[in-house]
Amino acid sequence: MADRSLDTMSIPLEVRARLAELELELSEGDITQKGYEKKRSKLLGAYLPQPPERSRLSHHPRTHKNCRPGKMNGVEQSLSQERRTPVTPSSSARYHRRRSSGSRDERYRSDVHTEAVQAALAKHKERKMAVPMPSKRRSLVVQTSMDAYTPPDTSSGSEDEGSVQGDSQGTPTSSQGSINMEHWISRAIHGSTTSSTTSSSSAHSGGSSAANRLADVMAQTHIENHSAPPDVTTYTSEHTMQVERQQGSTPRAAPKYGNAELMETGDGVPVSSRVSAKIQQLVNTLKRPKRPPLREFFVDDFEELLEVQQPDPNQPKPEGAQMLPMRGEQLGVVTNWPPSLEAALQRWGTISPKAPCLTTMDTNGKPLYILTYGKLWTRSMKVAYNILHKLGTKQEPMVRPGDRVALVFPNNDPAAFMVAFYGCLLAEVVPVPIEVPLTRKDAGSQQIGFLLGSCGVTVALTSDACHKGLPKSPTGEIPQFKGWPKLLWFVTESKHLSKPPRDWFPHIKDANNDTAYIEYKTCKDGSVLGVTVTRIALLTHCQALTQACGYTEAETIVNVLDFKKDVGLWHGILTSVMNMMHVISIPYSLMKVNPISWIQKVCQYKAKVACVKSRDMHWALVAHRDQRDINLSSLRMLIVADGANPWSISSCDAFLNVFQSKGLRQEVICPCASSPEALTVAIRRPTDDSNQPPGRGVLSMHGLTYGVIRVDSEEKLSVLTVQDVGLVMPGAIICSVKPDGVPQLCRTDEIGEICVCSIATGTSYYGLSGMTKNTFEVFPMTCSGAPISEYPFVRTGLLGFVGPGGLVFVVGKMDGLMVVSGRRHNADDIVATALAVEPMKFVYRGRIAVFSVNVLHDERIVIIAEQRPDSTEEDSFQWMSRVLQAIDSIHQVGVYCLALVPANTLPKTPLGGIHLSETKQLFLEGSLHPCNVLMCPHTCVVNLPKPRQKQPEIGPASVMVGNLVSGKRIAQASGRDLGQIEDNDQARKRLVSSSTTTIASPSSACLMFLFLSEVLQWRAQTTPDHVLFTLLNSRGTIANSLTCVQLHKRAEKIAVMLMERGHLQDGDHVALVYPPGIDLIAAFYGCLYAGCVPITVRPPHPQNIATTLPTVKMIVEVSRSACIMTTQLICKLLRSREAAAAVDIRTWPTVLDTDDLPKKRPSLIYKPSNPDTLAYLDFSVSTTGMLAGVKMSHAATSAFCRSIKLQCELYPSREVAICLDPYCGLGFVLWCLCSVYSGHQSILIPPAELETSPALWLLAVSQYKVRDTFCSYSVMELCTKGLGSQTESLKGRGLDLSRVRTCVVVAEERPRIALTQSFSKLFKDLGLHPRAVSTSFGCRVNLAICLQPHRLGKLAEQGTSGPDPTTVYVDMRALRHDRVRLVERGSPHSLPLMESGKILPGVRIIIANPETKGPLGDSHLGEIWVHSAHNASGYFTIYGDESLQSDHFNSRLSFGDTQTIWARTGYLGFLRRTELTDASGERHDALYVVGALDEAMELRGMRYHPIDIETSVIRSHKSITECAVFTWTNLLVVVVELDGSEQEALDLVPLVTNVVLEEHYLIVGVVVVVDIGVIPINSRGEKQRMHLRDGFLADQLDPIYVAYNM
Repeated sequence: MADRSLDTMSIPLEVRARLAELELELSEGDITQKGYEKKRSKLLGAYLPQPPERSRLSHHPRTHKNCRPGKMNGVEQSLSQERRTPVTPSSSARYHRRRSSGSRDERYRSDVHTEAVQAALAKHKERKMAVPMPSKRRSLVVQTSMDAYTPPDTSSGSEDEGSVQGDSQGTPTSSQGSINMEHWISRAIHGSTTSSTTSSSSAHSGGSSAANRLADVMAQTHIENHSAPPDVTTYTSEHTMQVERQQGSTPRAAPKYGNAELMETGDGVPVSSRVSAKIQQLVNTLKRPKRPPLREFFVDDFEELLEVQQPDPNQPKPEGAQMLPMRGEQLGVVTNWPPSLEAALQRWGTISPKAPCLTTMDTNGKPLYILTYGKLWTRSMKVAYNILHKLGTKQEPMVRPGDRVALVFPNNDPAAFMVAFYGCLLAEVVPVPIEVPLTRKDAGSQQIGFLLGSCGVTVALTSDACHKGLPKSPTGEIPQFKGWPKLLWFVTESKHLSKPPRDWFPHIKDANNDTAYIEYKTCKDGSVLGVTVTRIALLTHCQALTQACGYTEAETIVNVLDFKKDVGLWHGILTSVMNMMHVISIPYSLMKVNPISWIQKVCQYKAKVACVKSRDMHWALVAHRDQRDINLSSLRMLIVADGANPWSISSCDAFLNVFQSKGLRQEVICPCASSPEALTVAIRRPTDDSNQPPGRGVLSMHGLTYGVIRVDSEEKLSVLTVQDVGLVMPGAIICSVKPDGVPQLCRTDEIGEICVCSIATGTSYYGLSGMTKNTFEVFPMTCSGAPISEYPFVRTGLLGFVGPGGLVFVVGKMDGLMVVSGRRHNADDIVATALAVEPMKFVYRGRIAVFSVNVLHDERIVIIAEQRPDSTEEDSFQWMSRVLQAIDSIHQVGVYCLALVPANTLPKTPLGGIHLSETKQLFLEGSLHPCNVLMCPHTCVVNLPKPRQKQPEIGPASVMVGNLVSGKRIAQASGRDLGQIEDNDQARKRLVSSSTTTIASPSSACLMFLFLSEVLQWRAQTTPDHVLFTLLNSRGTIANSLTCVQLHKRAEKIAVMLMERGHLQDGDHVALVYPPGIDLIAAFYGCLYAGCVPITVRPPHPQNIATTLPTVKMIVEVSRSACIMTTQLICKLLRSREAAAAVDIRTWPTVLDTDDLPKKRPSLIYKPSNPDTLAYLDFSVSTTGMLAGVKMSHAATSAFCRSIKLQCELYPSREVAICLDPYCGLGFVLWCLCSVYSGHQSILIPPAELETSPALWLLAVSQYKVRDTFCSYSVMELCTKGLGSQTESLKGRGLDLSRVRTCVVVAEERPRIALTQSFSKLFKDLGLHPRAVSTSFGCRVNLAICLQPHRLGKLAEQGTSGPDPTTVYVDMRALRHDRVRLVERGSPHSLPLMESGKILPGVRIIIANPETKGPLGDSHLGEIWVHSAHNASGYFTIYGDESLQSDHFNSRLSFGDTQTIWARTGYLGFLRRTELTDASGERHDALYVVGALDEAMELRGMRYHPIDIETSVIRSHKSITECAVFTWTNLLVVVVELDGSEQEALDLVPLVTNVVLEEHYLIVGVVVVVDIGVIPINSRGEKQRMHLRDGFLADQLDPIYVAYNM
């Protein structure tokens, strides 16, 4: 690596030549980087200076000024000066030392372009565009020995005095601004203090600069705290005492996933320098967006109009006159031209049988075989005879004249192909030449199979060697390839064929309109078409080529091209035979070994003509040595087959420069343009006048994107230099028409699709008449609409124009065209720019794919390249960001996605190129498996809808009037009125004096119980042996049960214990830390008997004390518990060594163990003096990670139980199965309270037991013949996932759910419609009624607002089927604007929403505007406000923040009914009057919950609900199992759980970005791919998004991959 200061001149020529060869081997992938470096250092060893010189160099940063910083050796130095001088013949001798010319795809090389790109990058560098680098898990990164030294990131680094600049004239060097890699590494190794590298930025992820920059940013940034007190789910380990939704008033400790050291922002959002610095960097980058400002236009409330690209007023427009069609010279009639190609073959085969026709080469360049005209004639006849007479039977031949047969021959056997091709022509069957299928799964091979099938091919001709090489089945048969018809393989070698009888001769006719052959063509979308060429077209084409190229008999022609199709077939197989020429065929395998072989053959055979591609000229340049014997003066014509590619010009120029001294004349180079449909379109003629230079055009690339020709001079950065491809073919007319729409003639300064009118073109796409009409039967029109000719033209698929002097210029292909925001870009041009960014170190030349994908109604450019295995993450990432900048500068277009894949993983075409459509397919379905991805939606997507502007607030009067006028009713609803309902059971309960007195007869005066403790005492006396609770264990057997009197007696003992051992007063708080079960219930009533206030707390998990115990401690402290009651086992756990490591166990309050109870009864059972006193505290964690305790009074508790009793019709004779966590909300009420109040039996199933036996709950429901059951979403999910495949075996075990009347999911979120539907569908076979499943809704301010669906009355009896009427479909776009618009099922943007259950008796609901607190109409989305006797009475808090208290629990409307006091739920929803009627004949109002206000995301002025985006993302790829989204500093962050190999992680990034753009019009800022189970979920199965956000910012998720979208 230390060859930087090497003097080139001191290296002998042969060593330099060997170096060039090594470079070629490396670029072709024939040698590894390691091997290359080893051989190279061995070669240069003797010429290297001693180490002191290196250290001297490193102390003089200016030494680098004129050096190319890419590979800094002497060869390159001499080159960088050479670049600036025009290469004249005198300097051309040094040309072969330009090693860099071997470093890019020969098709796209251009020194001018490279310099333009480097200059553009230099400009960008001044703008310091910082791109945050993605984070990868170590297992995804291939470690390199140099990994510790992160190379600096020049794309964003600061320029200090020694960083790379141009030379003194300001001409950029060829790799301006790329890192001096070797210098960096040597600096890292030797620790030298040079300042010539640019400073490190984000690539140095742990670097201090990032942290400092972050600190500055954080000092100024106030991150909006989502009013989120800390989350205390099982994931956290450190908490504070914050309970309420506060705006950052209290400090907050960060929850830790690991032991990460954290930083915090001003308001306590924890961040770690690593992730947040990157996000901040991304935010800063996006603050300088390049996108044009969004235009002002009216946006309807619902319709989000996508930004329509307005035409740029300054865009160039064509101004020239209408073009005139160009006519080629007359096709001369030469007397001795044969009447058909077969006639020519017969003539030469009989007159000059010894004349050589074709010479083939082996891989050593030695002649392998010479086919003479005599042999060609006799063998072709033999093949023709055997095809017609030896396949099938005499009566039923397999092949008749006019049938199609496939020709399958390898690229190194032109002789066998030629014999078979002419054999087909003589037999009058139609050959379809195709590539050899190498495997059954070749990319594109299936499409070839479709072509063969549609052509009706049943026979494939092949050679012996090829036949042996085809894949075989164990029986030795060739298997049928995927998508192929069944074929008979027929070997055409002479030894396998029968001799034709002496009297048999083929029938040789004059050329006619029968099909001669079919050439296959692969389209942009990967489909394969067959272009039919008639015999007359074939002959005319050969005649036109003969005339244009001046072919004469017995000329020698060297052919490097594929002889099966295109230029190689037309010159090397067809026209050559017409003129009895001698073809020297050079196989591709020989070119790989010896790239200069074709030049050697030209010299050896004194060939007059050579057919090559620019690639072959380029390789010859790289491998060319000072061979004395090279003489190209015999060449009169060098046909460049891909001369129509604008990027071929540099190869032509360079080749001429080097070989001019070897006798090559300028006028010999003849580029041609061709297409499968129009055959040869134009070709440059070999002239004798060497003074006439070929045509050149320097065109503005900006103009070309608008389809306009503008000659560019001053702005050199973005120009395209094109060369002419000569004149129109003899006998043809050419014109250019507008590429889309009606084929109207272009103006003279306009780019259009070139069309040709000639006999010598293809005539149709075989079997596709519609496509044929559009391509082969085009009638170009003048601007007045008149056709220019009565004869049809053929579209060539080439874009170009006819220049001065009738010269044809081609600027690109229709297939490579990408129309982005109304501007046209050519894939080849984009490839050229990407490859000009010094790709040698990072990607393989020629292994780069550019295509466009359609996202959000516009094309988006995607670039995929194969990465070298030895390039580091930072290198590749830096190359990617430089490519983006270069394309942005040169083409003024953004790249949507740039991906690097491992070497040799892109699908290949049979000839080794990239199979574009297959690559695109893999990209779109997420199976490309890239190793690096950079998405830039922020810079590309400029057609997003205009952000919504908040309208000025409308006054109350206008709202009222507006609603009246539009016929909307105010959105309010209520359950049944409690006062009107006769509660029969309650009438029986009445209290005479104290708890010890007798109970009067049921019919006496009715005085209701206000307190649950009294109800329990009453039940213990009236029905002592009635079982209230039955607890099941994991085997489904009864673990424990409690009758009324047992519960009463245990409660009494616990009350005594609290008073005597705990010394508690009435009103003291007691924490109940019990597993779900009977003990918890007894302890609760014990507290009520003693006058204490119970708080139920989930016990710590014994296997996970470190994260679960702090939660327990926090609730105990926040609730001010004076005592903890628990079991003996948990008691030990709280004082264990593990517990001491997690919390300070010395500060626990008194811990009482209820396993050992006193035998005494209390002297007095406590009776509250006032029904509004506190009954219990309910603590819970919300989905936003907020711990909140609410106060439930005795009155509210009784009212709650009564409401549920009436709604669910609960009576002592009923049994209810409950599979819920009994710690908070409705779950606790159903588990502990309702049975005591209503007298029904509760069958208790702890949800944790389902993890070991998922069928436990459903088996219990079936066994006890339960009609009503309650569960949570997590239970439902466990059953759906765990029992999906077991329904048959469960049926066998007697599971029957037909008695279930209601199965209610208890939740505090929008109903999960997909889960409930799949549950219903799955267990339908086990008797579950599809409408039995319903949901409930509760929240912190009111633990149950809706419960139990409306009884389906007559509908259920009639058994009418049909959609569940309580599901509605709303327009998601309207919802973002807080509007509710109902749409039909399946309409675009529709979102299904399920009713959240029927409103409970005694509950009133109104929908209010959360900002203005005004009532809303029923077509608006607003906050759900609730008024009911069982509302909680407030938050229980240490801080006593009264404003929050009054806002949430005591709100009044700002107008309308301003007297009623409402509680705000914090959830958004709407009310709808449904078609269902209730018992009284009224239509009932359904409440639809949309989502939590705290979790809704305000983006682009609209309100988004995380669940909607998550649903789209989960659908986008099969490996995404779960997803959570949140925002941070206005960036949308998407976290996905990957169920698959880590290699798939990067596939998800484009798919996630696409789906969110398409369905939600949002740009994803960061995509985080994590393992399964990382997204935290609380006990109710709800995602804890804010907690996830904190973990992400604190860098504790251990992500597989983090992508920062630009």
